[in-house]
Parts: sequence; C-alpha cells; structure tokens
Amino acid sequence: MARLPTLLAALFALVASATSHAAAWKEHPEWGKTFADAGVRGTMLVYDEGADSMHVYDAMRARHPYLPASTFKVFNALVAIETGAVSDEFETIPWDGKVRTMAGKPNKEWNRPNSLASGMRYSTVWFYQEVARRAGQARMQSWIDKVGYGNRDIGGGIDQFWLSGKLRISAEQQVAFLRRLADGTLPFSERAQEIVRRITIYEAAPGYVLHAKTGWGPQLDARLDGTAEEAGIGWYVGWVEHGGKRWFFALNMDVVTADDAGKRVAIGREILEAMGALGDR
Repeated sequence: MARLPTLLAALFALVASATSHAAAWKEHPEWGKTFADAGVRGTMLVYDEGADSMHVYDAMRARHPYLPASTFKVFNALVAIETGAVSDEFETIPWDGKVRTMAGKPNKEWNRPNSLASGMRYSTVWFYQEVARRAGQARMQSWIDKVGYGNRDIGGGIDQFWLSGKLRISAEQQVAFLRRLADGTLPFSERAQEIVRRITIYEAAPGYVLHAKTGWGPQLDARLDGTAEEAGIGWYVGWVEHGGKRWFFALNMDVVTADDAGKRVAIGREILEAMGALGDR
C-alpha cells in the first residue's frame, strides 16, 4: 500500500497542476523578437490574474523542467523559517572567511555575514547552503513533498541539489508555486510565507510592487532543439502587484556568456511592461 506521504505529495502536485492549467494559454509569438533582439533563446510565461489568462512565448519550453538554481532560495527561505534554521529574516550567519568572486572579482556582499533578507537580495549561495544543511535532508524532503515542488528529487547533496543535483522545475510549475506563496496557501505557516513575501520584494515603485528572484545554473539534461551545447540556464521569476491586480511570471533562457545573464531582467521587464503590469499601457 502506498505510504501516506506519497499520497499527500501526489495530491499537492495535482492541486498545483490544476491551478496552473485553470486558464487557457495564449501564445505570443511577438515576444520572440524581445529574445531575438537580445541574442538569446528562451521562454516567458505570465499569468494575468485579473483576466484569468495565461500568456506564453514557447509553450513547449515553458513546460520543460530545468535546474532551479538560485530561484530555489524562495523555497529554501520558507524551510529555513519553518525549521528554525534561522529565527527570522534578520538573523545573520557569520561569513566563513572564504573569498567568493563574481566575474573574477571578490563580491563584497557575499564576503560578509548574511541573513535571509540579504542572501535573497544578493543571491548569496553559501548562506542558503548553510540553512539547507541546518534543515537537513529529511526535513527538506518532507517539505518538498508537502508542497509538490518540481520533480521533488533532492538527490545530489543537501547543499547542492538545486545547484548541480537532481531537482528540476518548469516555468509552469514556478508560476503555480508563486501563486500559492502570494495567496498564503502553501503548507507553511503564515509567518514563514509573510516573511518570504517581504524578502522577495525587489522593487517597490509608486505604482507597483515587484517580487522577483533570478537564477543561473548549468543545463545538465538533454537539450531542447536548437539549445546551444555550452549554454547554461538562466531564470527570472516572480510577480507584480499593480492597481489591485497581480501578474505572475517565469522566464528561463539559455545563458552562454556572463553578458547573457544580465539580459534576464531586461527581457522580463520589457514583456511585463508590454502587458501593463509595470504601468499603464
């Protein structure tokens, strides 16, 4: 007989899938120009909550699972609060003294004590690896199963499974997860979800609030047609609150060079602006 946790995991996965499929998908081939002008291949999925409509460029890619890389920090932060790995978003963990670099230069934001909030803002990998180790394999797997996150496979090491291990998630699944976080309907405490909603605020403008997280990791699986062999996977996910409405989005794209990584946010913003999520059209 199937174990209860297995049945629960299947149920949560079914609920998440049903949520993401509730709206019909509308293809936007014109968004392809935004990617082409930037010289990259990718997908963008946007759920317009007010219109209950899903908008996409390259639906096949939007349903294809990839390594979540640093977008997993959103989930990791929820687990960190729920398990007591840290007490709140302000508790710091001392820097271990290892100098970490970006583009060959020391990154001052990584090479100092960090908290859930600063680690989310500056994508401090070592900090989120440490809170994952504190949570432990068993508790992490339990939360992954309860939520039905991605393929639910955390093989590859407790501090590596989202960076170079076996965890995979699609743009479609990212959007479904973020909708539940924004609504406070994940199986975490309301306190944990409220904290993570706060620390994912990337920009608070007079007319809108943007929650967002980037990610960048290796492409470890079979390539989609036309995907460059040397390409990694870049993510930009989140949601916008504007004029009493919300738009949830997940972008992923090929990253061949460091310059490509810098294009994720610009591409995402251009499409969100075209949809009216960041201001009046």
